[in-house]
Amino acid sequence: MGTLADIVLDCRHASALARFWASVLDGYAVAPYDDAEVQRLAALGYTPDTDPTVMVEGPGPRLCFQQVDEAKVTKNRVHLDIRVVDRTTEIERLRRLGATVGYENSKWTTMLDPEGNEFCLVDT
Repeated sequence: MGTLADIVLDCRHASALARFWASVLDGYAVAPYDDAEVQRLAALGYTPDTDPTVMVEGPGPRLCFQQVDEAKVTKNRVHLDIRVVDRTTEIERLRRLGATVGYENSKWTTMLDPEGNEFCLVDT
């Protein structure tokens, strides 16, 4: 039997999407880069801003943003539900971060992150 290690999201721009999600989730942040990691990236021709694999850490599972060449073309088969206290306020905050509203009803709002990945805001 296994344990959940990471939730991996394929994306076009790992660093930017990781920063978006770190701002969405309470207690989450982009994992810090130490000198050794910055040097490793530099040897590969990357910087923390162009890193093709970026980790976001917090109180729950890590999120791993993995850059891929393919664009998203259909609805996600898996999505995240985010519990919020004030859905209206959170919708506006996430819109300012680059999210869009896909669908709203009385119990949840389906939103799209800046790369079009669906997630839902649900009332607590």
